Amino acid sequence: MARKQAPSMNNIITNQAWKIPKRGEDGEWFPIVRVGRYIPFGYEQDPEDENVLQPIPLELEMLEQAKKYLAEYSLRMVARWLTEESGRYISHVGLNKRVSIESKRRNAAQSYRVYERRYKEASEAARKLEEDRLGGRRTRNLDTDTGEGSSDS
Repeated sequence: MARKQAPSMNNIITNQAWKIPKRGEDGEWFPIVRVGRYIPFGYEQDPEDENVLQPIPLELEMLEQAKKYLAEYSLRMVARWLTEESGRYISHVGLNKRVSIESKRRNAAQSYRVYERRYKEASEAARKLEEDRLGGRRTRNLDTDTGEGSSDS
């Protein structure tokens, strides 16, 4: 049986179709760049620029509510409710894809924050060990290796 690989920062997905939209402090939605063929639910094409998608706040708020409903109801029922309430069609497959992609990205972002915290802790611990070992001074060999001047001053 093959061993599982440890997560690494090299596996970052770079060909993402769209990113989770960020909200402002006041709850407003921001425009996103259009990179795909389809316009995602909750957005419409900007009439002035075809590469920008403008948010539709009402649809995005309903989508957030629909995600909460998924804890109790099926994808088909929630997609039907969302279609009836918003007046814009979304299939159960499209809703599932949208929710699962957002969930994966949210989990990945959380993992990266954990890795960042661990890296900072390890870096600080290594710095303290080096200071204790070297007495808080850099040795002459390290200075000459990096091209810096003497540490006697």
